[in-house]
Amino acid sequence: MVGNHLYRLGFKLSASAIRSNVYVPRYYDPDITVDLEQLRETHCLYTIQELVTEKHIELATGHEIGKMAYGTGTIPFIRTSDISNWELKTDPKQGVSRAIYEEYSARQDVKSGDILFVKDGTYLIGQSCIVTEHDLPLLYQSHIYRIRLKPTAPISPYLFFAALNTPIVKRQIRSKQFTADIIDTIGNRILELVLPIPKDRELANQIEAGIRDIFEERMRLREKIRKIPLVAQGILRSTDDGIQDVPDVDQSGGNLGFSVRLSSIRSNVLIPKYYDTILQSDLAALAGTHELVDLASLIRKKVMSWESGIEVGKMAYGTGDIPFIRTSDISNWELKSDPKQSVSEEIYENNKQDVVAKDIFIVSDGTYLVGTSCMVTANETKILYCGGIDRLRVEQTDVIDPYLLLALLNTPIVKRQIRSKQFTRDIIDTLSRRLLEIVLPIPKDPELREYVTRETEEVLEERVALRHSSRELVLLTEGLSLQPDNDIGAFLDEAK
Repeated sequence: MVGNHLYRLGFKLSASAIRSNVYVPRYYDPDITVDLEQLRETHCLYTIQELVTEKHIELATGHEIGKMAYGTGTIPFIRTSDISNWELKTDPKQGVSRAIYEEYSARQDVKSGDILFVKDGTYLIGQSCIVTEHDLPLLYQSHIYRIRLKPTAPISPYLFFAALNTPIVKRQIRSKQFTADIIDTIGNRILELVLPIPKDRELANQIEAGIRDIFEERMRLREKIRKIPLVAQGILRSTDDGIQDVPDVDQSGGNLGFSVRLSSIRSNVLIPKYYDTILQSDLAALAGTHELVDLASLIRKKVMSWESGIEVGKMAYGTGDIPFIRTSDISNWELKSDPKQSVSEEIYENNKQDVVAKDIFIVSDGTYLVGTSCMVTANETKILYCGGIDRLRVEQTDVIDPYLLLALLNTPIVKRQIRSKQFTRDIIDTLSRRLLEIVLPIPKDPELREYVTRETEEVLEERVALRHSSRELVLLTEGLSLQPDNDIGAFLDEAK
């Protein structure tokens, strides 16, 4: 079964085969060597070292800019967790000022078409994405490699990217990542990775074109994800409007001070941002065009239901193939296609949670991830989800559509409410039951409600279909079989 390769219980290795004083058994996994040799007949096998030596690709690492730089501006500072499903998040964790960007940009020199590859971490090592013009400008941290293919390279960035994500390369990455202090790293061992490129030129060209078309379409749809909440709040008229001139409406700009009556104190909360008068004023200003409805009232009227996740314990991690969804497994309104952790069938049955298609997950515990949300698809219901995630389910779709709800949860005014209601508990932030205090701005205009609902549904369905097609193309790159009833031509047409 692809991606679930069974390792041998043991193997012998001669002393002369030891490289660089590495004594980690998995580094020498003989099955990887055998499988690569079997590919030699149908594939050209390139090592990244060869491509670097021949100056076909350029490899560079980012910088650590210091935590004092975080939040100083809106230019993304890309960290390892900002790479998911082969793309960058629309709302990366940290932003920096133009001055800080100018200090590092010449040395980082990130361009459209560059590949970002996670080299340090644990489960995130090997995650990668292709940078697009919509992602720029940006800076990236030292735990990430920037890979740039030169015009002289024998393969294109898209074919290189497909090969980099094949199961055989993923297995090599896992065999070459070792613990350094408290995290793992692949380090310079990335140069040892062997990439399988199909010798069949026509097939290689088809894969390259398919991956490129999928990337371009997913990026177009990802930009819609950024715009739909702005349309829902009335900031943009449609998803065809430009976003570059929209002010940073996700922030209130701060409040130098305000008075609060003692009688207004709720639940003994004495944190100023909880009572932000500017936020309350901006929310009230929407009353003319939007119905302002809090989640608690919708739950009380049984329009929707609310459940929190569970913790299965770290000993359950890696015991099987059933995804255990954690807060970092949610990105750009989707679940990750390769979540960090999985559990056994037995653990799933003993802890089974009620999850159905169109459920919405929203992160309630964390820091920068609090408020991140996604919709569960029909193929993702056999999962467990952690205690830092809440599930919202629309029970009366005639009152509010689940796609509309997802869009509203991502409006700037809701994001600002979430920030005002997340407080630190121990070492992380939490919303807790304050999530139910969130006020949704539901458009009064039925045509606008329908437009936002339709756009959200189309974006999600198309992006999920494209994600599945891209995974099939990656398997095809390694020569692995497609679904039994698929022929290559029809599959590639669908992928495009």
